[in-house]
Amino acid sequence: MTSPLFLTLQDRIKASNKKAISFAEYMELVLYDPDQGYYSSGHVEIGKEGDFFTASSLGSDFGELLAEQFIDLQKKLQCDTFQIVEIGAGKGQLAWDILTYIQRQYPQIMAKLEYIIIEKSPALIQQQQARLQGLSKGIKITWSNWSAIAPDSITGCIFSNELLDAFPVHRVAIKQGELQEIYVTLDADSSTGLKEIYGELSNSALADYFKNLNLAIADYPENFQTEINLQMFDWLKLVESKLNKGYILSIDYGYPAAKYYHPQRSQGTLQAYFKHRHHSDFYVNLGRQDLTAHVDFTSLQNFGESFDLYTFGLTQQGLFLMALGLGDRLNELATNPQDVMTVLHRRDALHQLIDPMGLGKFYVLLQGKNLTAQQLKSVPKGFAHPV
Repeated sequence: MTSPLFLTLQDRIKASNKKAISFAEYMELVLYDPDQGYYSSGHVEIGKEGDFFTASSLGSDFGELLAEQFIDLQKKLQCDTFQIVEIGAGKGQLAWDILTYIQRQYPQIMAKLEYIIIEKSPALIQQQQARLQGLSKGIKITWSNWSAIAPDSITGCIFSNELLDAFPVHRVAIKQGELQEIYVTLDADSSTGLKEIYGELSNSALADYFKNLNLAIADYPENFQTEINLQMFDWLKLVESKLNKGYILSIDYGYPAAKYYHPQRSQGTLQAYFKHRHHSDFYVNLGRQDLTAHVDFTSLQNFGESFDLYTFGLTQQGLFLMALGLGDRLNELATNPQDVMTVLHRRDALHQLIDPMGLGKFYVLLQGKNLTAQQLKSVPKGFAHPV
């Protein structure tokens, strides 16, 4: 049976000039179509029963350690109201962990905090509100969208966790010594009804991207493939425009550009996730599987610096969380008698957060705007790496 999402896709391809659309347009549709897209449908499951899990799926520690970073930044900023803005809050679990921890450990700061969630999926907003309705009345939490937030109005920290990897990416390849783009077109003989074709670049920014990194991409091996995330630049510029003074914290899986675009990474990083299994068939399970690509943190950092965002640091999540106190939590488990199974489960979760082969190798980028010389010199807690 042909799915409604395939019919929408079919119409989009037939209406295009080339009878083909860029992979970025395809990815945008299957993930974010208002009715049938993976993230818009409200059917996304996170955790052991879903397609993937995040750091907050492992318990409250990740959110609590993030809260320690926010408290540290609030003290550095010394403002009357410190706004924490979470972009894409999933089902609200991370927000719950952050806010309940701050209320428990730093009640004197609660009156100065405002928590804002930026979310465009009505289905997810409903789930977030249901999850967070049990918060105490003293906690200020609101939902908004970027158009409702005035320029230069946010003072505090705007953060995202595993957001940028879900932005639609252009896919490019080396064909006969030239950089070409991968497009999606219809194919009645294919089991999915779709196939990939190659063509000229749809956007000059795709060629400029590698020039800005000083990479002679045309010299790469024949059939080399990779991804380019142009949308993250528009996103960072938008976020920066809303921030009056404070910080932008981005956490995601990715690499510095030298690793991301190494010639040996010849098939890129794009993956499909369906029921905790990852694969490389991007054209099955339309609207029912996740598509993600790693983040090029070098380009994101360089772009921010091009309009005067200050880079406090780019580090890996394992080091970041250890600097925020994860090691102390492991030591406490070893010294405080508790139920054996509880200790084992919690210790396993903490180790997963810093696993250098898993979540621990995620990258954390912290950027700042309109900060004083003293604030720029003050090293944020998560970047004061233990020896």
